[in-house]
Amino acid sequence: MLEWKVVEDWLVRLGGSALDLLVKIALALVAYFVVKKILKRFCRWLSGQMERKNVDVSVRSFVLSIIRYGVMIFTVVTIVVNLDLIQASSIAAVIASAGVGISLALQGGLSNFAGGVIILLLKPFRAGDYIIVPEAQVEGTVKKIEMYYTTVTSIDNQVIMVPNASLTNNTVTNVTAMDRRKLEVKVGVGYQTDLKKAKEILQQLLEADSRVEEKERQVFVDSLGESAVVLGFRAWVKTEDYWAVKWEMNEKIKARFDEEGIEIPYNQLDVTIRDSSRNVE
Repeated sequence: MLEWKVVEDWLVRLGGSALDLLVKIALALVAYFVVKKILKRFCRWLSGQMERKNVDVSVRSFVLSIIRYGVMIFTVVTIVVNLDLIQASSIAAVIASAGVGISLALQGGLSNFAGGVIILLLKPFRAGDYIIVPEAQVEGTVKKIEMYYTTVTSIDNQVIMVPNASLTNNTVTNVTAMDRRKLEVKVGVGYQTDLKKAKEILQQLLEADSRVEEKERQVFVDSLGESAVVLGFRAWVKTEDYWAVKWEMNEKIKARFDEEGIEIPYNQLDVTIRDSSRNVE
């Protein structure tokens, strides 16, 4: 009877401990989801406020990502400590003992975070800009700038997540930063070509396109190559019209030169063969 009483007391204590643990876990989950829901509504409200105040899209996404991560991490740590799931001293001891490892693991993350801050402060590009980063093999339209990554959509609609450190540590070309771009097109013609006539054709093509600005149009002889005389022109166009005008001009130049009988030569080599037998007496 005594042994059974001991076992019974042990089962009661075990059941009470298990029930207490389950209650704590349930409270932790409820608190977590309540905070998450409130945070989601707050971020939606804050995003609307910033949008009404014309805050840059990049700044909005960056600030919201910091708030989300910061609040959720703080919430999890607070719940764990207050519900006595893990003692605060234990958490402090784990963090202290793993300090070196954590600092090394976060090295890349901290550099990406710092890169995000630099991008938002200096604004080398914003959401909606088209950028080229040759070293990172990235080219596309910036969709959003967040705490650690910048989201870029490529020309064939691929989503690229670029670490912010890669953008601040490498050369970034912002193609759409200015509202105008100078278009330059070059074409080779044969040496027998009437250069004056060829330049007049290029000038006519420029004048016929309303997307090309009238000021600072230049038609020129660029170089005297081995197989061709290289002609070209430069003119200002709107940034959004750049590629369309460039591609259409290439097509129009080829069509007009064909109509006028102007040859666009390919690389060629003239070989002269001498008869050595003639020099023999």
